[in-house]
Amino acid sequence: MPPRFVSLFWRIFVPNAAVLAVACVVLMIEPANGRVPALVGGLTVMLVVNLLLLRRAVTPLVRLTALMRDIDPLAPGQRASISGPPSEVTVLAQAFADMLDRVEQERAASGRRALSEIEAERRRIAGELHDQLGQSLTAIALHLDRLAPVADEHIRRELRLIRDDVLRSVEEAREMARRLRPEALDTLGLVPALTNLAERLAHHTGLTIRRDLERSLPPLTSEAELVIFRVAQESLTNVVRHAGAQTVDVSLHAQGPEVELVVRDDGTGVDGRPASGTGIRSMRERAVAVQAALTIAPRADAPGTEVRLRVPGQQP
Repeated sequence: MPPRFVSLFWRIFVPNAAVLAVACVVLMIEPANGRVPALVGGLTVMLVVNLLLLRRAVTPLVRLTALMRDIDPLAPGQRASISGPPSEVTVLAQAFADMLDRVEQERAASGRRALSEIEAERRRIAGELHDQLGQSLTAIALHLDRLAPVADEHIRRELRLIRDDVLRSVEEAREMARRLRPEALDTLGLVPALTNLAERLAHHTGLTIRRDLERSLPPLTSEAELVIFRVAQESLTNVVRHAGAQTVDVSLHAQGPEVELVVRDDGTGVDGRPASGTGIRSMRERAVAVQAALTIAPRADAPGTEVRLRVPGQQP
């Protein structure tokens, strides 16, 4: 049964009617008869009372409008909470909260489906890069090795250069395959995969990456582990491309039933502006898909940026 309350119309109409009635009574008891200042003063008082009553009636609606405007669709869990007796505003706030519940559930479900399809395609492309392209390039390198002994010295040097280029291409194809689908995550687990990611990136870029990765974590779904890995991967990639940092700290710890990933750098930071871009949006959408909370903000203790991801553990 819906709650019973006095409608907003009557809560505005009745005070206005009451103010008008009081004015009429005052005029009947004390006719103006030249008392203009007293009349003006009385009308002013009634106007102020009317203003206060109207403000009291519409303030919850204004507050609800502001709350609804500030809600971020990529930050689940935000709700417009309006306290007070039952009214159109409290009913509207509850209806809006129910709608957000449905939207978040549908968005999370569609996000998980999209992530599953994306990862399946990544796995397919990674397999083709590693197996087909890698094997083809390796075969070319072997063929060049067989040609070298029968070629003259000048041609032999050129063949060696070509062979070196082919082998570099093999390594690049394998590296792309690893970035597309981290084998360590499938075979060894989340913490070894993050360790491998940090070590490879530090080796290729010269960046100092300090790790603090807890192994005793709450149980996580495979989707949640993949989101943690991808957010760490994208965060570190952004540091290399944009931050101009020298050192990055990567930590992974249990926080009660949740798991928290934190990536901090000592680079240029985001200057307090909301972080944006394709990579950042991808991180936020991945977080929404597993009902995680993602924040990207300037560091409070030093120059640089902090990425913080809190992922709920797997429900028993």
